[in-house]
Amino acid sequence: MEINKKKIFYWSPSLVNIATNKAVINSAHAMNKYGKEFECCIINFFGEFEKYRSIILEKEIKLINYFNKSLINYFPKHGKIKSRFSFLVIFIMSFFPLKNLIKKKSPDYLIIHLITSLPLLLLLLFNFETKFILRISGFPKLGFFRKIFWKLALKKIFIVTCPTKNTFDYIIKLNIVDPEKVRLLYDPVIIVKEILDKKKEKKVSYNNYFLSVGRLTRQKNFLFLCNAFKKIINKNKEYKLIIAGDGEEKKRIIKFINENDLKDNIILIGHQNNIFPYFTNAKGFILSSLWEDPGFVLLEAAFCRVPVLSSNSWPGPVEIIKDNFNGIIFENNNIQNFIDKFNLMSKHQSIDLLKYNNLKNVKKFTIFRHYLSLSKILIKNNKI
Repeated sequence: MEINKKKIFYWSPSLVNIATNKAVINSAHAMNKYGKEFECCIINFFGEFEKYRSIILEKEIKLINYFNKSLINYFPKHGKIKSRFSFLVIFIMSFFPLKNLIKKKSPDYLIIHLITSLPLLLLLLFNFETKFILRISGFPKLGFFRKIFWKLALKKIFIVTCPTKNTFDYIIKLNIVDPEKVRLLYDPVIIVKEILDKKKEKKVSYNNYFLSVGRLTRQKNFLFLCNAFKKIINKNKEYKLIIAGDGEEKKRIIKFINENDLKDNIILIGHQNNIFPYFTNAKGFILSSLWEDPGFVLLEAAFCRVPVLSSNSWPGPVEIIKDNFNGIIFENNNIQNFIDKFNLMSKHQSIDLLKYNNLKNVKKFTIFRHYLSLSKILIKNNKI
């Protein structure tokens, strides 16, 4: 007997490599893999998912292509003004095509991650059979007008899902949506077999290093980390800091490294398609972000059994890492506190216990747990 599958579309246009892309792909993969009652498709309007095509095809996820697949390459990507301009162009170009796609294909659910203002405006202006699910991706900063807009649009929303308890509580306190529509849904970060296989793919030539991973942006606070690690190196010449990622602050970071003669100790290796061998061989993982929600690399480091030193950034890291239980927390932008906590991690008497507690904590971020949680939300609210 053929099952009448529920169609789930994902809307998540982005300009650069970000963790949300991975969350979208993993979510669609989880629902297809474990849920025989679901069929998932990712909307690839401008070629934003083209760089992940081989991964998406390998996971047997359908792509819905619309504009030229290489169009995304012509949008300015870096800088606040340039990226805002790109988002505006995407908004305008996508308005009627997205509306028509939803009307024509009529998916059961549309899960919206990024540039959420467009689908929310469509939801506000038109009536669809499709149920819209707002996925909070990154901590939402709501100004006066955006807050009013969300409050109006969310009257018609089906469900709002939040990646952390802190964000869940924040959305409830804003009083912009019926609390009965808000759900806690952890991101699908961990694919156990895939990570285990990737850890073996290559050997890392560096020794005695600490690892940090992320886009080279103000949010990740790498200039602070380099400045703080400079003081660590002054007393421990053998230590190295490896930073994996690319972004608009790369030139500033390189300039700092060169001016302080740190090129042998602070090493930029760019974006890595497979970061897991670097996790496996690191003496520790450092997260210096000003904010994260939740912080995918924290979870990947935990699964790879790497000691974690994290800033007390909100909302994700302070929820995921409990100081001296499953990692070490330092005060954001406080160099002396960073040094003290770095030394504590380096000489911790129960480092294996920290790693064990952290490994247990990431179980709720596997793709299977994500499938169980999301399918339960859909079944409970729609009686599938």
